[in-house]
Amino acid sequence: MAYYVLEYALADDYVERRAPLREEHLGLAREAHDRGALVLGGALGEPMDRALMVWRVDDPAVVAEFAERDPYVRHGLVTAWTVRPWAVAVG
Repeated sequence: MAYYVLEYALADDYVERRAPLREEHLGLAREAHDRGALVLGGALGEPMDRALMVWRVDDPAVVAEFAERDPYVRHGLVTAWTVRPWAVAVG
């Protein structure tokens, strides 16, 4: 198993537009967490322009599949996303 970071660049009006999509987004995240794939995630604050999710999976395609299914991505609240391996040094 390896760690990966899914980074989202958020639209300027992300906070105003997320409410109708939030439960679906969080449901997908909870499912991934319950499976042990998603370790933690959330938006960065001040400004709220990025979000990060830390994953522990064998295949980074699992992370990309999550992003492609995420309503925030599908409805344009996420303007760009990347999956990158994370070389954890401590923890």
